[in-house]
Amino acid sequence: MLEGAFLIFIYGYFQSLFQRKKQSLDKGLEKTKQSFLSKLTHSVLGKSTINDEVLDELEEILITSDVGVETTLKIIKRIETRVAKDKFVSTSELNAILRDEIVQLLAENNNSDEVEFKIPDTAEQPYVIMVVGVNGVGKTTTIGKLSNQLKKSGKKVMLGAADTFRAAAVDQLIIWSQRVGVPIVQQGMGADPAAVAFDTVQSGKSQGMDVVIIDTAGRLHNKVNLMNELSKIKKVMSKVIPGAPHEILLVLDGSTGQNAYEQAKQFSLATEINALAVTKLDGTAKGGVVIGISDQMKIPVKYIGVGEGIEDLQVFNKTEFVDSLFN
Repeated sequence: MLEGAFLIFIYGYFQSLFQRKKQSLDKGLEKTKQSFLSKLTHSVLGKSTINDEVLDELEEILITSDVGVETTLKIIKRIETRVAKDKFVSTSELNAILRDEIVQLLAENNNSDEVEFKIPDTAEQPYVIMVVGVNGVGKTTTIGKLSNQLKKSGKKVMLGAADTFRAAAVDQLIIWSQRVGVPIVQQGMGADPAAVAFDTVQSGKSQGMDVVIIDTAGRLHNKVNLMNELSKIKKVMSKVIPGAPHEILLVLDGSTGQNAYEQAKQFSLATEINALAVTKLDGTAKGGVVIGISDQMKIPVKYIGVGEGIEDLQVFNKTEFVDSLFN
């Protein structure tokens, strides 16, 4: 009897947790959804079938929603193929078709349907995440929120303040470490970033940490220096743990639309990005950039920021994301 009641309690707790997460996602994407759906509704007004005129208007809607030209043309091509195959497709089906094609597109770029913050198993602990991104995109805040979520999931997390170009960056990460309650390795402004990264990974390994997150500088004005610096940081970390960093996470500001894609291209030239975090989606109608960046860069979006609260960094779930856009 007690066991049954306990299971019901646990089920109810997780249901409530997932509902809150979905509500936060819906709220965070509200501006994008309102802009996108209102344009979509207007485009099919008075039309019964999906014809060339409707597709032309849909193309414009996707581009102005910052999905990107290449990705938009790919989506339109897929819809044209489906319409040609089915012969007659009513405009009432456009939402469902568009929704399906976007989910499939995201799936092709390895975007998952995870709902929890998980760290893959590695041959040697800790799992090392190197975070990159230009100043102002929410990089340090993302690190703080990610460390909070990982700690809540039972992981032991350590931070490394290797963005030593700006004193404010080190100070901000220290504040986050204190707020979340995780240790930090820092040597202050002007220190060698690679030395900080080396010490952090070494400390994380000796102290039995599960995850080490390294913050890095976000200077793009001199790409050669950036490339050299990131290469040096990666090299010294791999001396402590072969294969580290296991994840190179690029943080992008979703409110900048296609400018975020340009940043992604520049950073991909400097280092091998294998995961994306798109922030500030709650303050913009440009949420379509998530779809475009993932498709154009062939890199999965791992996290999205949908609010200012410490819990408002979410694991990116492609199905829930698209549901929130079309709900």
